[in-house]
Amino acid sequence: MGQSCLRPLSFLPLRSSNSRPFSTASTEFSILCSQGYLKEAFNKFSFLIWDNPSHFSYLLQSCIQKKSVSLTKQLHSLILTSGCFKDKFVSNHLLNAYSKLGQLDTAVSLFDKLPKRNVMSFNILIGGYVHIGDLDSASKLFDEMGERNLASWNAMITGLTQFEFNEKALSLFSQMHGLGYLPDAFTLASVLRGCAGLKDVNKGRQVHGCVLKLGLENHLVVASSLAHMYMKSGRLSEGEIVIKSMPAPTVAAWNTLIAGKAQNGCFEGTLELYNLMKIAGFRPDKITFVSVISSCSELATIGQGQQIHSEVIKTGAISVVAVVSSLISMYSKCGCIDEAEKIFEEREEADIVLWSAMISAYGFHGRGKNAVGLFHRMEQEGLVPNDVTFLSLLYACSHSGMKDEGLEFFNCMVEKYNVEPQLVHYTCVVDLLGRAGRLQEAEALIRSMPVKPDAVMWKTLLSACKVHKNADMARSIAEEVLRIDPQDSASYVLLANVHASAKRWKYVSEVRKSMRDRGVKKEPGISWLELKNQVHHFIIGDKSHPQSEEVDVYLKELIAELKLEGYVPDTGSVLHDMDLEEKEHNLVHHSEKLAIAFALMNTPESFPIRIMKNLRICGDCHVAIKYISKIKKREIIVRDASRFHHFKDGCCSCGDYW
Repeated sequence: MGQSCLRPLSFLPLRSSNSRPFSTASTEFSILCSQGYLKEAFNKFSFLIWDNPSHFSYLLQSCIQKKSVSLTKQLHSLILTSGCFKDKFVSNHLLNAYSKLGQLDTAVSLFDKLPKRNVMSFNILIGGYVHIGDLDSASKLFDEMGERNLASWNAMITGLTQFEFNEKALSLFSQMHGLGYLPDAFTLASVLRGCAGLKDVNKGRQVHGCVLKLGLENHLVVASSLAHMYMKSGRLSEGEIVIKSMPAPTVAAWNTLIAGKAQNGCFEGTLELYNLMKIAGFRPDKITFVSVISSCSELATIGQGQQIHSEVIKTGAISVVAVVSSLISMYSKCGCIDEAEKIFEEREEADIVLWSAMISAYGFHGRGKNAVGLFHRMEQEGLVPNDVTFLSLLYACSHSGMKDEGLEFFNCMVEKYNVEPQLVHYTCVVDLLGRAGRLQEAEALIRSMPVKPDAVMWKTLLSACKVHKNADMARSIAEEVLRIDPQDSASYVLLANVHASAKRWKYVSEVRKSMRDRGVKKEPGISWLELKNQVHHFIIGDKSHPQSEEVDVYLKELIAELKLEGYVPDTGSVLHDMDLEEKEHNLVHHSEKLAIAFALMNTPESFPIRIMKNLRICGDCHVAIKYISKIKKREIIVRDASRFHHFKDGCCSCGDYW
């Protein structure tokens, strides 16, 4: 802008020499300021400021838009020398400019020197504190206010919900309501966000009642926040009712509905809504794509995922980091690691999120060496890894039997990058040690680490006890898990498996009795696959699939063929004391074997088979699928609850680290 722009006000003419009407000049002045032409506005219409100092507000607002601290300081000097600082309207705009530009120390100093403060002065500074996350200072200033208005309450409530102090926000709303303040749409949207954060549907319904009393149920922001609250609280149907009752649903409203479905595990419903959204004439945006791509990841529906990928490219959303990261994850979770690599290499930005996503993809597929290589490449490019990067890296090492490398990376994380280990990082180290058979060392780490262990960590060690058939240690570790989560069915099953392997049928019976007494039910194993855009599910003992009888016959013949090649069913892992034939029948009808048999019957020869399973694949199925891949000359990719297993020519990429 230059010094010539801000001449001392005493040099300005006392009266306008401009013949144009004052209102017209004022309009032109405001337009120039809004477009960022401060110098031209000031030089051409400086007489306006002399006639009415409130015009400083346009200049200061333009400084905020241009993010110029230096111009703000020049105007500040002019305001002081002209004596306009005594004008509350002008001084508040100056305070607002410093606050919005991140110059909070200057704003505080200015606030302390204000000759006359009003509610607006306090609100501006409270907003500045909230903007930098200093809620303590904001609360202190709020408490010092002699007079408040609705904007004061909104600033505090919004700040508290923004930083997830949701209980405090709801308490403040209750206090505000008790003092007779009437909330507006802004207040209600913030409070509903707080209810959503707490997943407190009861308080949310109370706020819903307030919305109805005020007649704001059709306000787009309020209705979207209301739907979001119900969705986050697991009340999908109530959220849908709110969205569908909106007079003119927006893309944001559809996104709320779609994201709510995805967050509550209704992945098929998410994709259905996505199609309905497009039929209704709405164009998906980056937020929509993240939700639907994530749903394809969970369902492992590669066909639909590829279609959505095409739509992402058409809409130009392929440059958005969150969308690209979701695509990498989707292709990885659908078993297409090569496609994930291609997307990563074609990325437009060198963002740490994308590097971490690709490292995670390698780990999920048991490609530990690729993950480590990518990490070193990332370091060479000058990117600084974060806690997510190291979590992905430790996971990759754990599932590739790279114990020593994993421990080195854990130390590197702490010593070189000063990343404080979280519970999930320690869990990965326990897994590393457990898989290597160092069970006592893993337990010692759990008992000595600075964070409190959770059920997942103990269960990780319990799983290692099963692998290494340490029944005595398994019992003590199971007690630790069940002390934290007595309803965790997986822990009972793991413990029973350990005892069954050791033929300790008495202990197996005790475990099963304990499950019955506590009302714990074993989660059924479910396997599924996508074929011609249709998802087929298989569960042991379930005859609902239209081809279930043919699958049973085919599977029986297949197992006989496997036995001729040397396959021996691992009956030791069956949890019941029954005769050998019954045990074998039980093993044969595991859900992943049923799904693979169906795929072999319904897909062309040499066509890769991709199976998804909700639980960990058992040892017997792992061995059997190796034989199937060899005999049928098929690549078989199985995604279980832990990772991917790639079977080909009688071998598995995960080796002994599944």
